[in-house]
Amino acid sequence: MSAALQVTAFGLALLSTLFLLLATCTDCWMVNADDSLEVSHKCRGLWRECVTNMQDGVRTCDQYDSILADHPVKIVVTRTLMIMADLLSGLALAALVLGLDCITFLKEDPCVKLKMCYGAGVILGAGSILGLIGSVWYAVDVYVERAMLVSHNIFLGVHYDFGWSCWLGMAGSTGCFVASVLLTCCLY
Repeated sequence: MSAALQVTAFGLALLSTLFLLLATCTDCWMVNADDSLEVSHKCRGLWRECVTNMQDGVRTCDQYDSILADHPVKIVVTRTLMIMADLLSGLALAALVLGLDCITFLKEDPCVKLKMCYGAGVILGAGSILGLIGSVWYAVDVYVERAMLVSHNIFLGVHYDFGWSCWLGMAGSTGCFVASVLLTCCLY
């Protein structure tokens, strides 16, 4: 039972870590939500903004000026939290690989392997919380920005909605949290 639970938690942690990495690297955290007579599809991400022409499929991306430039708080906070979540989940994944019962590393000391799995679960939990805070922070800020424009009757021509990268970050963080619960609560 313990080995099956470990392998399940490892598979979930691996998939969720990949989701977190993809969410951090991709550029569709916000997408334009106007479908009326749109000839282009606009995406804003943490690192750049892209526009795709719907007629010929040509995609053009503009990198943000610099990492150290003055950016909106939502971009800076989300970048920081997502990078920390990526690093912590990657570290937890490495510790979890070494702590699995099916790996021959430290096979003669099962107590140490169990502690490695538990430690990986704790680290994975910390990374999942950071990733979830970053993803939800960004989504709430997009919603508040849109609500402020609507409440003041301001229409700029394009309004943005949550993109698939934001949802991917939330899914990856939730998966890491579930894997963390499996490793810390259910393994004993």
